[in-house]
Amino acid sequence: MHFVKSIRVLMISVAMWGAITLSRVASAQVSVEFSVDFAPPELPVYEQPLCPGEGYIWTPGYWAWDDYEDDYYWVPGTWVEAPEPGYLWTPGYWGYEGDRYHYHDGYWGPEVGFYGGIDYGYGYTGRGYEGGRWEGRRFYYNRAVNNVNEREVHNVYETRIQNNWNVPRVSYNGNGGVNERPTAREEAAARERHIARVPAQNQHIQQARANRELRATENHGRPPIAATQRPGTFSGGVVPAREGGRYNPPANRGGNNANRDGNRAGNNANRPANENRPANENRPANEVNRPANEANRPANNNRRAENDRPPTNNQPANNANRNQPNNRPTYVHPNDVPRHTQPENPNANGNANARKYQQQQQQLNQRQEQEHQKLQQRQDQEHQRMAQQNANAARQQQMEQRHQQQTQNMEQKHEQQQQRVQQRQQPPPQQQRQGPPPKDQKKPNEKP
Repeated sequence: MHFVKSIRVLMISVAMWGAITLSRVASAQVSVEFSVDFAPPELPVYEQPLCPGEGYIWTPGYWAWDDYEDDYYWVPGTWVEAPEPGYLWTPGYWGYEGDRYHYHDGYWGPEVGFYGGIDYGYGYTGRGYEGGRWEGRRFYYNRAVNNVNEREVHNVYETRIQNNWNVPRVSYNGNGGVNERPTAREEAAARERHIARVPAQNQHIQQARANRELRATENHGRPPIAATQRPGTFSGGVVPAREGGRYNPPANRGGNNANRDGNRAGNNANRPANENRPANENRPANEVNRPANEANRPANNNRRAENDRPPTNNQPANNANRNQPNNRPTYVHPNDVPRHTQPENPNANGNANARKYQQQQQQLNQRQEQEHQKLQQRQDQEHQRMAQQNANAARQQQMEQRHQQQTQNMEQKHEQQQQRVQQRQQPPPQQQRQGPPPKDQKKPNEKP
């Protein structure tokens, strides 16, 4: 069984080394990243920052989904250097399909494909891109829709287009949103060779996800950072939203979860996870409830028990050193991550505050375990889809890289939560009171 898993890891490694030129090349299928049961907020109104230089292409802002916080968050629009001359950006979009809203990821390619008919502004009118064009290896900017400094960027032209960027607009396709279908040319663009998000865009998304001010429950559809001049730069050259869009989450979602960091135990009442499971119960016991997801994934059928995990000498029970990257092994899937252990508190039985903190720690561990299971199930389903589609090595490699990033993001979030709980458990430092000097100690100006 370990042999099967080793073979799978070996195949992934070979794909990563043998397909260097294809590392970011996507197949004909455009990936679906998220699936949500209520609509994203409208697109806010904001001004475009100044283009930082030649070769940068505008990528519009959009609402992304955080599956761990059950909340939308705004990814600011930004200028990004094209990965290759001749490549344009096709924005992602939300589409209503099968009673849910699905997010279709964007990509780079020689032609702009279908992006849901969404009017993102600044050249992205819902069809194609009117913000600029490639001529040879140089990109020419349409100054009618782009904010460029013509003293520094000389390759410009002007073509007037209709601009509806002064009012909030719907941000999804279908179910009362934009009613557009892809043209034959847009479908062909999706089947052509294209490139996934570049690393600068991925970093930009992660920083947006970590910024609580960009969550819809915090800004109510009006993000304080609507656009940036460069990806990942959230201070200096940033632009706030001039006008916000409507955000109508269900009664039990969105704004009602604003205080979930302080006390989320009550919000877990409707979750299907094992609410009554003791915190220290072994994780493999949950496999009995998941036979369907393991059918096409033999590598995870024999998930290691706790005693089979690699040594965790660099991960002590108090998690004090878990935020040090050099001490943390790289995990691809939540099943591979050792369970979070609860620090022992010898004063828990005799101290009311200690008992309170211990209960908070247990609730946190249970919630994090539920998030482990939820992410693992979602990754299992993606493995099944890949197997059914007979995906090639490049797509499998991209999937594993995405799974690794998802797992790392989840662990970083869990570490921060553990640290906050532990900081509350630590007693405040006591100031030492200086008493009188000893009788035989002379004062500074005292004569012998």
